[in-house]
Amino acid sequence: MANGFQVSQALHVAATLGISDLLAADPRTAADLAAATSTHEPTLVRLMRALEAVGVYERDPAGRFRNTDLGELMRSDVPGSMAGWMSFIGRPNHWQAWGGLLDSVRTGENAFTAVHGTPVWEYRRQRPAEQEAFDKAMTSNSSSVAKAVVGAYDFGRSASVVDVGGGVGALLAAVLERYPSVHGVLYDQPDVIAAAGPLFERAGVDDRLEKVAGSFFESVPAGADAYVLKAIIHDWPDAESIDILRRCQEVMHDDAVLLLVEQILGAGADPVTTAFSDLNMLVGPGGRERTLDEYRDLLETAGLRLTEVTDTGTHVFVIEAKPQQSSSR
Repeated sequence: MANGFQVSQALHVAATLGISDLLAADPRTAADLAAATSTHEPTLVRLMRALEAVGVYERDPAGRFRNTDLGELMRSDVPGSMAGWMSFIGRPNHWQAWGGLLDSVRTGENAFTAVHGTPVWEYRRQRPAEQEAFDKAMTSNSSSVAKAVVGAYDFGRSASVVDVGGGVGALLAAVLERYPSVHGVLYDQPDVIAAAGPLFERAGVDDRLEKVAGSFFESVPAGADAYVLKAIIHDWPDAESIDILRRCQEVMHDDAVLLLVEQILGAGADPVTTAFSDLNMLVGPGGRERTLDEYRDLLETAGLRLTEVTDTGTHVFVIEAKPQQSSSR
């Protein structure tokens, strides 16, 4: 466990170089891979040997490397691709922020801001390349659970779905593909929305998509039957989380639902992922993972009531909420 950072950095390098994409069609020698990636062949062999040892690649008797099942998940062009996340985790700003964990534990303060002198959202806003890397990482994370989420929860009950802070739309594209009667609205910051579209075109659902730019701290598109927030609330402390939820509650009709796609502390089949995600929230954006009771409290403060929790069979759940009674709104 202590040496786990070595594996994550090796995966980061392989993903950044696109090794698994190069091995998609046929096995290749180290010389071929080095030429294609403009790397030092003897040193690339050392990287490949290490990743072979942990089951990402394998070598045939002729010494050619090929993807294992794990290596296939590091391709950028496969369903459930983790390439974006692997490329992101080793970027210096993310890596350095984790170096501030000790101070965060001592003070309770956000490590990223302490290390870099600015909150993570402002840091990325000023650096388009970092924002692009983060968006790809979030697409990887959404793609890895999207099929399970749309299979576990019946989005077909809603004629219209707004994906609040939906990035480039990995989850919403899966919803529209699975439920042909649903119309989707992708809502995010203007620069993020400008990059959205290809996922919906590939899925053949772009004719049922509307893209709207804005900030969920200011407003949310009104009138939809369902509002989805995947991995949004865990990014923020309680006060900001309640503000986001209230913006949704304010525009929901009485029969609308709000759907949080989040990890839940103390629940699910993968407590390790959730516990370390909680530390990642401390280090990066400054939010936290929460228990179900803590989510219930947030929802109630924002004028919503928890109505259903759906286990997707992954590390995330779908937490459904509806507006509190009209007389109390």
